[in-house]
Amino acid sequence: MKKIITLLLIIIVSSSYSQEIKNRYYQAEIATPLIINSTYGEFDTLGNRSDYWFLPDGLSFKFGVGVHQKKWVAVGIHSGIDWLGSNKLVVVPVFANFRLSPKISQDSRIYMQFGYGKTIGLGRGSLIGDYKKINFGVENEDGLSIYIQLANFGIPFKNLDSVGSFSIGIALTTF
Repeated sequence: MKKIITLLLIIIVSSSYSQEIKNRYYQAEIATPLIINSTYGEFDTLGNRSDYWFLPDGLSFKFGVGVHQKKWVAVGIHSGIDWLGSNKLVVVPVFANFRLSPKISQDSRIYMQFGYGKTIGLGRGSLIGDYKKINFGVENEDGLSIYIQLANFGIPFKNLDSVGSFSIGIALTTF
């Protein structure tokens, strides 16, 4: 893992000092983790029915930079901050990101992103774990995309072996 991150950093730093950079990308994401609505279909004291299957459970911001080959394959280093409301947990993932994004039409792409790295829990002692994520999304020609994400933070917390999340979000990627 250390060799992979070191190689990624060398590629990114060397590309940032080149005269003309044509293959660098930047990506910013915002997402909300979702939890299952335990009161789905029930009525509250005011007579309102709970009709949502999922409810928001926090907020996630991530930013990354890397290199790409014709927008089809990309490798980068990313970081961010994730807040999981129901667990009262804030984590900072730092991870290598691998992206595949083939075209599905003239002006749109589908993509899969795989991330692997480390997670650091803030304010909870020494919570450190292995971060793993996978994103599936659709991107337009301007780099704006909507995606779903499955993430595992690798941190044992309370009665859970490992904390994870299911999120929906938007991202902006500039090539």
